[in-house]
Amino acid sequence: MAPSPPTKREVLIVAVLLIALLFFSNSSSATLPLSLGSSHDTLSSPNTPSADSHIPHSIDSQLTWGSSSVPETRIVAHVPGWTVFDRLYLLNGVVYIVSDQPAAVPDVRFIYSKAIFIKDGQESEPERLPTDEEIRVISSKQAKKLFGTGAQTIDGNTFLVNDPPQYITHYYHWSAELWYGFWRTYSSLDPSISAEGSTTLPPIRRIFFNHLDAHHWRDYASMNQYVVRASFPSAAMEFIDDWRDRAEMRRPFVFDRVVVADRSAAMQSYNFARYQRTAAAAFALPGSMNWWMPIRNNVIEFAGLDPGVGGGTTGTPVITYISRQTWGRRMLIPADHDRLVAELYKLRDQYGYEVNVVNADKMSRVEQIRLAARTTIMMGVHGNGLTSLLWMKPNPRSTVMEFFFPQGFAHDYEYTTRALGMIHYGFWNSTFFTSPGVPTPQYVEGFQGNAIPIDGAAVARLCVERLSLSSEEDD
Repeated sequence: MAPSPPTKREVLIVAVLLIALLFFSNSSSATLPLSLGSSHDTLSSPNTPSADSHIPHSIDSQLTWGSSSVPETRIVAHVPGWTVFDRLYLLNGVVYIVSDQPAAVPDVRFIYSKAIFIKDGQESEPERLPTDEEIRVISSKQAKKLFGTGAQTIDGNTFLVNDPPQYITHYYHWSAELWYGFWRTYSSLDPSISAEGSTTLPPIRRIFFNHLDAHHWRDYASMNQYVVRASFPSAAMEFIDDWRDRAEMRRPFVFDRVVVADRSAAMQSYNFARYQRTAAAAFALPGSMNWWMPIRNNVIEFAGLDPGVGGGTTGTPVITYISRQTWGRRMLIPADHDRLVAELYKLRDQYGYEVNVVNADKMSRVEQIRLAARTTIMMGVHGNGLTSLLWMKPNPRSTVMEFFFPQGFAHDYEYTTRALGMIHYGFWNSTFFTSPGVPTPQYVEGFQGNAIPIDGAAVARLCVERLSLSSEEDD
């Protein structure tokens, strides 16, 4: 018996299924590449191979202008000692700013120097000023004669340190001056950095020391290299021999973008005269209140903690006293140290605060950074250990208390603290002061000594005051 023909209902069902199959098949094939493309765009970086990377092509390593004019140098941001350039040229070890409007270029003494040893006193300033052997401003016509038809590209973002090794191998001068000022300068290009440290700025590709060899940039505590590798794990480093290599090639090079740091030039700024900090000059540039968060958060994550640690005002406060009593220089009177520790432990017992009394030189790098990241109030005698305040999380309770020999004062940690949006108090025994009422900097007799007095009860009272701000809301 022959099968009966399909009914109209069955034909309709088959037709609907067929149309649906065709529709979803076309839809999937149309949207799949877009989805993969979106994912690839999200995850890729300038160093991530793309699908196009498998197509044979020449390696573009040169900025070529042929018979056209040499592309001019662009000054993206500038304050004395800190300058961001696009297309800064380099030939035979001399830096060239190409501009057909030389009047618009800042005086080069505020950009660059001979990078020689910095002696005390104004009389030594003239000998550090740059000459044509270090930096020149030339027209595009002059550049054409010098450079020819092109220049080898130093691609990406470079941090060029035109400094002598004098201050490099020191944790504070590295992290709280050089690195601090560099990032404050570079971050001025992104005024929208978020509290979580999100930024549109690409990471730096290399750090260039043109007056320093590869064996003399690390500090005795090995913190310099930790901060660099944690901040930018992929950043390469070049040194004086690499600078000489390029000079001896007798070929022009051009930086895509470079942040130039020069300590001697920064020392001629108004803010340096006020605070004696080279990084202070960079704060004349615009910027986000969260400018430091990309660096701070990278370092904290590298140390194994969540970047949000230390934030807010509702958690248990953490008081960290960084003692120098075993250091042998710049120490408290032993009895005063003992009373301070006793007063801090009373706060622990009475209020439930976490209290840590530590010797930074006895801690690993990771331990120092992790503790600083959780710390609400950090205190200690003026010294390198207080550099760890860089890793604190700024919030309304964040405080640094620094102990000086009476009548002595230096802006080092005071300015660094305030520039992060935290509160700093200086102590002369039982007397304390804070901005704007800070004294004139001076290194009095006893400043570097081992008989620095401190009133532990006064310190404890201020701790309670800072941690009991009734008007605060959790940030």
